[in-house]
Amino acid sequence: MQIDRRTMLRATGLGILGSALTACAGEPTTTGPAFLTPTSEQVRRAERARRTGPVRDFRLTAAESQVDLGGVTVRTWAYDGKVPGAPIRVKAGEVVRARLANRLPHDTSIHWHGLALTNEADGVPGVTQQPVAAGAEHVYEFAAPDPGTYWFHPHSGTQLDRGLYSSLIVEDPDEPLGYDAEWVVVLDDWLDGVTGTPEEVLAELSRGMSMGMNHGAATPTGGMGDMPGMDHGATPAPSSGPAKHMLMGATSPLLGGDAGDVRYPYFLLNGRVPGAAETFRAKPGARLRIRVINAGGDTAFRVALAGHRLTVTHTDGFPVQHTETDALLIGMGERYDVLVTLKDGVFPLVALAEGKNAVARGLIRTSPGASAPRPGLRPRELDGDVVRYAELRPAEGVRLAAKNPDRTVKLELTGTMMAYDWAINGKKYDPKIISPVRPGERVRLSFVNRTTMWHPMHLHGHTFALADGGVRKDTVIVLPGSTLNVDFDADNPGLWMIHCHNIYHAESGMMTLLGYQQT
Repeated sequence: MQIDRRTMLRATGLGILGSALTACAGEPTTTGPAFLTPTSEQVRRAERARRTGPVRDFRLTAAESQVDLGGVTVRTWAYDGKVPGAPIRVKAGEVVRARLANRLPHDTSIHWHGLALTNEADGVPGVTQQPVAAGAEHVYEFAAPDPGTYWFHPHSGTQLDRGLYSSLIVEDPDEPLGYDAEWVVVLDDWLDGVTGTPEEVLAELSRGMSMGMNHGAATPTGGMGDMPGMDHGATPAPSSGPAKHMLMGATSPLLGGDAGDVRYPYFLLNGRVPGAAETFRAKPGARLRIRVINAGGDTAFRVALAGHRLTVTHTDGFPVQHTETDALLIGMGERYDVLVTLKDGVFPLVALAEGKNAVARGLIRTSPGASAPRPGLRPRELDGDVVRYAELRPAEGVRLAAKNPDRTVKLELTGTMMAYDWAINGKKYDPKIISPVRPGERVRLSFVNRTTMWHPMHLHGHTFALADGGVRKDTVIVLPGSTLNVDFDADNPGLWMIHCHNIYHAESGMMTLLGYQQT
């Protein structure tokens, strides 16, 4: 489907033409600066520089489908009838040409999460493209410049919390890691077709809390790296009144108190419920790379492999200095790569739904005759060391060069569960509010969490570094009552979203835009 994006951008107020910037540096503005559009020559010039390999063609059909989750059959929306959808795998520098056929009853889109891709392929309706209408097709074409573990999902309403997601793996032609096998693990929280739909969940949450029930009163002072303690799986209390989907009593010290908003009947690993877990087979002594993706809507997962320590090698696609840990804490949208040398036997890979007293589960089998452990086994590693951001250091080749920020964009995370009025800087998402940056600047995003909830904050089109030379990421957990600063170089022109990756927080208003000024 051909789109006149310039017309679309003018209609949405994003092809803004105006006089010189009148707002202070780093402040969002609705008037003044002229921003580069997704089809600007500067955007296309940057894309041409990334294209170093051939074009690879893929087709995806988004449609209503009946999917077997392992003895639980649901009617949901999926890519080509599978949950997760078929993975996309390319080499760094190759060009992805993905033709999306929308056979859903509603508009849709695809966002390619974590990639420094061309702005016009970012997949945000009303910002970088028209929505893909029911019955229509749309071609996304972009270079995949950086090796790593990425994924894709809609950026249309709450569709992410159905079955519309899959992995996008960008291979390194000069892969420095040595390993014998690879397992891509996609985690998810699931309710669609079981207890309701994501749209029904959002409608219920948007009514806010009733009867004065407390929802997340803890207010820690540090970032994720400063939080002691573990969640030991307290059973969430049932919600009061007519609420069907609202979850009460889910707490986690790792997340600073409240763990989540939504009651899910199932948690999945590669589209399977724990009782029908996927089994990965390998030989004893094999060195296995596990790429873990959290595709959930409202759930952080704590992940451990029974009987093994994990060596963290990457987070959000970018390499780190190798660090051993017992377990990972993965917020929605985050990814971790780990290496592990496998022992002889059958070992559960368990993803604890943090604070929600339930798990997703897979198995690794290296001995054909060994008996599988009981389904409810809780690996002791879950209660061991959980790696924190402060313990991870970027590999030297991806360390952000030391430089003072040219501009700081302050992003106050605001809102309450009581009113369900999540926002940034006290304002719900408005596509006319854009924080300006200039090409070539070192930009600091200062996430100031004024709420009593944790928020996984995601920046489109860039990878940032935790301030003062920290690990490279594109999605980061910001704990309640804390401030977290991250820095990035403004080297990918366009209009880009910043938002909470809790889909219900985002759709309630915790999203904003960052725009490159015309120069």
